[in-house]
Amino acid sequence: MAKREHNYTAKIIWTGNKGEGTINAAAYERSHEIFIDNKVKISGSSDAPFRGDITKHNPEDLFLSSLSVCHMLWYLHLCADAGIIVTHYIDNPKGKMQELETGGGYFSEVILYPNVTISDSSKIELANSLHDKAHQKCFIANSCNFPVLHQANCIVN
Repeated sequence: MAKREHNYTAKIIWTGNKGEGTINAAAYERSHEIFIDNKVKISGSSDAPFRGDITKHNPEDLFLSSLSVCHMLWYLHLCADAGIIVTHYIDNPKGKMQELETGGGYFSEVILYPNVTISDSSKIELANSLHDKAHQKCFIANSCNFPVLHQANCIVN
């Protein structure tokens, strides 16, 4: 089967020059704006421990959210294909990032905690099993070099 390639673009503009540029680490803000065609601008910064603005999105939060949303979108698609009616989906993912003494770091683990409500009690087992398939299909999880786990809960409404 032939592969299909998809390309993505964005524009990121640093907005944190307070007048002296990067003359030293305390002289500038980590603020930036993320622009993607036809979408709302995202105001970003680094996380607070890295001299960032806690009121703005940071790369770590966006990365964790990307993993969760990718899983959710595949899961909903698989449920629709399987005839499972999902009426509610919420996830509270958690990620562990290790900061190295020498600078930099990496995510060591992400756990997704999807709570799903479906309409048919006879399909709970199938609904739960589709999380594994969604994980296998998730583009973002497949790009990671650390475990992306899930602990799902499914109820009937």
